[in-house]
Amino acid sequence: MFEGAHTALVTPFNNNNVDENSLRELIDFQFNNGISGIVPCGTTGESPTLTDSEHKRIIDITVDATNGRGLVIAGTGSNCTREAIKMTQFAEKSGANAALLVCPYYNKPSQEGLFQHYKSIANQTSLPIMLYSIPGRSVIEISVETQARLHEECPNICAMKEAGGNVARVEEIRNSLPSSYEVLSGDDALTLPFMNKGAVGVVSVASNIIPSQLASLVRAILNGKSDEAKNINTECKTLFEGLLGLDTNPIPIKEAMALTGKITNELRLPLVGLNQTAKADLISLLKNLGII
Repeated sequence: MFEGAHTALVTPFNNNNVDENSLRELIDFQFNNGISGIVPCGTTGESPTLTDSEHKRIIDITVDATNGRGLVIAGTGSNCTREAIKMTQFAEKSGANAALLVCPYYNKPSQEGLFQHYKSIANQTSLPIMLYSIPGRSVIEISVETQARLHEECPNICAMKEAGGNVARVEEIRNSLPSSYEVLSGDDALTLPFMNKGAVGVVSVASNIIPSQLASLVRAILNGKSDEAKNINTECKTLFEGLLGLDTNPIPIKEAMALTGKITNELRLPLVGLNQTAKADLISLLKNLGII
């Protein structure tokens, strides 16, 4: 179901409001350049700073603007199980194709707590659910054993966005769970090695500005064109690493998109823009890559 390159979409703001026109333009840009799906209201979309009504509005707009051209994988996760259930049910009613549910942050639940959290959500929706393990932000990770329990008991829990930076985890998941449970990279720079170990795609940050390259990279890997995939990956590697090293996501990607004229560089506190040195480095990087 989740094969392909999916864009973790930024949320464009203008004067502290969601810029709905820019959001629709960004979605068109993605699908016009071969992206398989859109992930609104995730980490890159600054979901912790969105009001409940903004979160719902963005999902509605994304479903409408996508208009069946690809998947809408709505970010509906929370560290409050009841809130995650409500938002996932809203996404289902809105017409989203699937839900992305981040590992609960701050609470620091046990693996049994994680199991009960995701089971409770899955039992209240028919949407396919993609788990999202990102220990760098959530402190804990979703163990392979917990994933196996969840998929066995709740078949609609059928994928993992793995953002722990460990290629060996892909092999472990693939050796422990059936092929009906898919793995996607949560890190652009690890797309190639992850897919070489059995992942089926990526939820990408960089594809906000280079969607065609990410779509081509994933397509080449899936089609067994290893030389082509290596060449594309090499061409993109500098951008992958540059965006990652400048500051916390989504600060660099929003600044890059502003430099290309797609959106403003407006963030919501507590995130702030790049400092002068980092911005100069980003401009130099984008110029060297011919993006601006």
